[in-house]
Order: sequence, then structure tokens, then C-alpha cells
Amino acid sequence: MVGQRFVQLLAQHPWFNVCVVAASPRSAGRPYIEAVAGRWNMATDIPESIGMLTVLSVVDDMTTIAEQVDLVFCALAMDKTEIQRIEEAYAAAGVAVVSNNSAHRWTPDVPVIMPEINPSHASLLEIQRQKRGWENGFITVKPNCSIQSYTSILTALKEFGPTEVHVTSLQAISGAGKTFATWPEMVDNVIPLIGGEEDKSEREPMKIWGTIENDEVTLAESPLISATCIRVPVTDGHMASVGVNFRVKPTFEQIIEAVTNYSNPLAGLDLPSAPAQLIKYFDEPDRPQTGLDRDYENGMGITMGHLRPGTLFDWQFVALSHNTLRGAAGGAVLTAELLAKQGYIRHRD
Repeated sequence: MVGQRFVQLLAQHPWFNVCVVAASPRSAGRPYIEAVAGRWNMATDIPESIGMLTVLSVVDDMTTIAEQVDLVFCALAMDKTEIQRIEEAYAAAGVAVVSNNSAHRWTPDVPVIMPEINPSHASLLEIQRQKRGWENGFITVKPNCSIQSYTSILTALKEFGPTEVHVTSLQAISGAGKTFATWPEMVDNVIPLIGGEEDKSEREPMKIWGTIENDEVTLAESPLISATCIRVPVTDGHMASVGVNFRVKPTFEQIIEAVTNYSNPLAGLDLPSAPAQLIKYFDEPDRPQTGLDRDYENGMGITMGHLRPGTLFDWQFVALSHNTLRGAAGGAVLTAELLAKQGYIRHRD
């Protein structure tokens, strides 16, 4: 699903040109349009220029691929150890690797980047290159799709010192790479467990909010996050119900001001995939809704609503992000745009 989003987003990208598609050996040797026949799940058609590319093996054709590309977007369904080996091999061959996988999220010298929140963590790539002897190659990853909405909002509210956060995320089936046709069991059903998702939802923001010390990221110590992750019968869009306590309790007006006027570090960079406004607050009490609002800012923005004082928490709210755009392929493309603008991704002669 994420690989298809990459193809859709990159087909007409103004900076990046898709010249190679690669997958597991079982898909190799066929045109991409044949390899995904019967499995294409995007609303738009397969781009003709990419559909006719012959799929190469991400493992067996590594040398051939590395000679043709400057940048690899990686989204693999493999064992984590194997993904680590593959990503490191491409980086060692001089290729920039922007990964959607979780395999390297806890590697000390690999930054986990949300461009609007911690673009300065890109400086860790210089340390990574020096330690590993890589001249042009590197590895960076984007975080889990489940954390996109509330991590952005809590960052906007940082001045008030969030201390405790409880999140219940209601996650779409596309996050599991499924549609209702391929997962009929999800029709009229809710599954109260997504394996490993709660740990990611609680821990990954700590690395994003951390500081670079001693050539690696020192994790932030607060806020303390408790998460419950639930799969719900929705095609796209992860919604989060969030309760927050603060060191200094903000007013309703202060919260709205902070999120809608968030000082975005990407302002002025003219990155093609960046939303004009990162966070939109809805005054309507029944918004955001997945069907209406997941495509805000072409699926790259965050929506928020239903802000009210709580009994156990200072404030409660609902937030929404598009999981395969903001939370996956789109977030990775935006990260690559940032790194290209910063000079970390360069075209090799």
C-alpha cells in the first residue's frame, strides 16, 4: 500500500524522477503494471511512465540499482534484520535512503524525522556518514503513522509543558495494507489490538523530541504517553482521542492560537509536499471526520477539534491525519525534499 502511494506521489514530482522500481525477487522481471495487477489500490490509475518499468530485485539487483539512483524510498515487508542489511548496503553504495520501515528507528545514529518538528536532527546524518565511512549515502526514517497528529499538536503546545498524555488511536485498515475487499472481516468490526503499535506510539515521540548529544539522540523525558491502538472499519485516516495534563494549564484561546499559528520551521523553504498550514482547528463540534477531513492539505495536514476541559486531564481533543500520506509515503517524500534542500541528497555525476 505504501509502495503504491510512493508511485502515485512521485509520478509527477517536480524534483524527483522515478527511474527504478524494485521489490522482492518474486516480483522481479515483470513490468510494474503486471506486478501489481489486481492489487492496485489507489484511486488514480497506475502512471504509464512507471507502470512500464521492469521491476528489479531489491536484493539481487542492488549493484545495478545503486548505479542508477541518488535516492531510495524504502517500504519493505521483510524481517527487520534483513531490512537493516538492505538499507545499510544501499547507503554504503552511496545512495540516500529515506525509509518508511521501523527497522532503523532505534538505531542510535539514524534520525527519525518529522520535518515540521525536528528538521535539525538531519545534522545527525553527518555523524552517521563519518562513523560508517559513507560519502554520499545515509539512512533516515520517518516515524510511525499512528503518532502524526498528536505529536504535531503537542509540539505546538510545548510552551505549556505537556506532562501526561493518554491517546486512543482509531486506525484505518490501509495501515495494515488492506482494503475491505482483501479484509472482509473488518466490515462492521473493530479489533482492539494492533501488534506493537502501542509501544511505537508511546516511545517514538520521545526520539523526535530528543536532543543530539554524544553523536546520537538523547530521548526526551516528558511527556509520559499512554496509548491504546484500535483498528476500525475505515479505509484511510487515523483518528486520535487525546487527553493532556500541562505544567501550566493553557486557556482554550491559548491552545487554538498555539496550534493554528504554529511556527513552522519549513516556512519559506518552498517544499513541494509541505502543507501551507500544518494544523487546522475545526469549530464545528463534530469535526474532524475521517471521510471529510483526512485529505486536508492534500493529506499532508493535521486536523483537530472537539477541544474541551476534562475530568482526569486538563484538556481533551480529537485529532486526525491521513495515514498513508502524512503518516507514510507523503511524510517520507516531504523528508526527502527537506534533505535535498539542506544539501544532504545530491545528484551524483
